[in-house]
Amino acid sequence: VQLQASGGGLVQPGGSLRLSCAASGSIFSINVMGWHRQAPGKQREPVASITSGGSINYADSVKGRFTISRDNAKNTVYLQMHSLKPEDTAVYYCNAEALSTDWRRTYPWGQGTLVTVSS
Repeated sequence: VQLQASGGGLVQPGGSLRLSCAASGSIFSINVMGWHRQAPGKQREPVASITSGGSINYADSVKGRFTISRDNAKNTVYLQMHSLKPEDTAVYYCNAEALSTDWRRTYPWGQGTLVTVSS
C-alpha cells in the first residue's frame, strides 16, 4: 500500500490550503487515515486522524481551523486548513493503517508535502 500526498505550497498568514492523500496498491481495507507534520528542528507530531467509520481526532493546536475528511471509495484523505499561521509551517505527512489483500496489516507513510505560511 502506497500513499501519495499533494497540495502543499506557500500561503500568507490567514490563508487556506487543502491537502490530499491518495492510497493505492493491494488494498483490502483502510481503517485509519491521518496527517502528521514536522516543523524545522522539531519532532513529527500528529495533526488529525479519521477512521473508516468517521471518528475524528484533532491536535489542540489545529482545532477549529483544520478539517479532516475522507472519501472511502477513492481511498483518499483530505486536510482542509484555514486561518493558517506561521507556526503551521511544516512538512505534512499522511499516514494510514491498512489491511492489504494478502491480509497483512501495514502502516504506510506518504512522501510529505511542504506547507509554508509566510508573508
